[in-house]
This record gives sequence, C-alpha cells and structure tokens, in this order.
Amino acid sequence: MTSFSKPCVLVTGGAGYIGSHAVLALRDAGWPVAVIDNLVTGFRFAVPEGVPFYEGDIADAALLARIFAEQGMGAGRGAIMHFAGSVVVPESVADPLKYYHNNTAKSRALIAAAVEARVPHFIFSSTAATYGIPDVSAVSEDTPQRPINPYGWSKLMTEQMLADVAAAHPLNFGVLRYFNVAGADPLARSGQSTAGATHLIKVAIEAALGLRESVSVFGTDYATPDGTGVRDYIHVSDLAAAHVLTLEALMAEPSRSLTMNCGYGRGFSVSEVLDAVDRVTNRKLVRRIEGRRAGDPDSLIADSRTLRETLGWEPRHADLDTIIAHALAWERKLAGLRG
Repeated sequence: MTSFSKPCVLVTGGAGYIGSHAVLALRDAGWPVAVIDNLVTGFRFAVPEGVPFYEGDIADAALLARIFAEQGMGAGRGAIMHFAGSVVVPESVADPLKYYHNNTAKSRALIAAAVEARVPHFIFSSTAATYGIPDVSAVSEDTPQRPINPYGWSKLMTEQMLADVAAAHPLNFGVLRYFNVAGADPLARSGQSTAGATHLIKVAIEAALGLRESVSVFGTDYATPDGTGVRDYIHVSDLAAAHVLTLEALMAEPSRSLTMNCGYGRGFSVSEVLDAVDRVTNRKLVRRIEGRRAGDPDSLIADSRTLRETLGWEPRHADLDTIIAHALAWERKLAGLRG
C-alpha cells in the first residue's frame, strides 16, 4: 500500500507521552495523521510540525465530525488510536468519578462518533491494571481481569464497550494492554514530559540530574530475588511500533479484532532499575526506603506471545540501559525546552 492511498489516523491524546510516540511511528511508516488533545496533560510541542492539530475534547461530537470530514475519515475509511485519558492510579482512588468520566464516559462518546461516521478501525490504549493482582507472574490475555482500582475498572469498561459495539456495528478494534512503559524516542523527538510524573525511570533520572533529592523504594520484603517489586518495562517506541502493526492487521482483516499484552516477557526489580540508572548516569542515587503501597503485586510480567506471534512484533530497544539512556537524553532536552 503506497503512502498516498493510506487513510488518516486520528490520534487522541497525541500530545501526551505514548500518543506522541504513536504519531511519530505512524508518520515514519507513511501514515497521514491528525491529533486531538485538550492539552490538560499534553504538550503542544510534542506534536510534530505539519501534523493537523485540534485542541479540544474527545467527547465533542461536533468537533469530531469536523475532523472526520476535514481528514477524509468515515464512510469506511480511517482509524482512531485512542490514548486520551487519566492515568494516575492513586488519583483514581481519590477521585473515581473523574476517571469514570474521562476514561469511560468520554470513550463512549468517541466510540459513538466513530460509529456515527462509520470510521471502521479503533485501537485502544488499555493497561495491565485491568488484571488487578493476578495469581500468576507471567500474565496472559486469558488471565482473569479483576481490577483493584477505578483506573483499571475505567479501562476495562471501555474494553467491554468496544467488544459489544464491534458485535453490533462494522467496526473492528485492537486492545493493547500496556505493562510499564518507559524510555523516549531514540532521536529525542519526544519523551515523558509530565511534571511530577510517577514513572520509576523518569523519577530516578530526575533525581540523578538533581531535580529530586531522592527516589522512594516502596517495599523491600516482596517475594522477589532482592525483595523489591519486579515489573516488565517496555520501551515506548517499541510500544508505538506495536500500534502501527495492530493498525495494519485490523485493516487487512476487517472482521477480526485483537486483544494483546504489550511487554517483553521479563522483568526488572526496582533495585535493578535504580542500579542501572546509577550505571548509565554515573551518579549514585539517594534511595529512601518506604513501606509498601497498597495493591502492588510482587511481580508483574507480560506473556507477550500473542503480540509476537500475531503481528510478528520484535522489540528493537529491549535493553534496560538503552531505555534509560534514551530517557536521560530526553530529560536533558526537556530541560532546554522548558528554559
């Protein structure tokens, strides 16, 4: 398929962390892209020059209709990659209605607009939080989904909506359940820019650069080799590549929908990550040992065989030191962007 024949992909939340990397991956692969973002947590500078940008809300039906018309979407053409939403688990516990509004109700409005315009393909940014505290360490797509917080529930509800809508309308979908996303674009075109972010690698790099005094280690008595929690860290650019492959698969088989875990299938402990940050930055982080956080499993690792076998996906940046080095380069560039 030549680039001029490819339909437009509307990326919601395309000025945010993962969404902006999806925009880069789509553009690099020759897809026409447009972005809608309300810039509450996103950044205008994260949207590349030349990409049509609409500042607004994904629940604004009139705006969506205008975007679809202007970008040649609808009537069986185009796709939506949906990243917009709220993502901080503790905040979802304190303010559940915000999460059910932003993540569930607004997703419902977006899906309704897609159905109304007959946009045929929909890719949804979901999360391993839909599994809650699983009974197994290597989590497959068939592992029971038992969320333990409103964030996980808000995402699971949207998964269910997509399944029901696809059964009733000419729409197929891809649900990608992320594990721990980290790193930044290898060319430093985008990265994690949110002030006060809670991602471990970003927090640790900020500490290494003197932007934080220390890094908190929440719990050292887990059933893991060194007592700290183990997580599956996936480079954001590898994750973005999985979205492009999912899009191509949905378009190739309009009758098929896909649900896939996104991770590498191996984990690193908190202590191992902090050791790696020490190594890459040549600094010694100050580590503050604190108590466990409620609901943190000992180990959470993706069984990503479905993604690999269905799409032929192979990660390109699966080395922990590489993930940290890319994040470090972005953090230094970000300091310049912010002056």
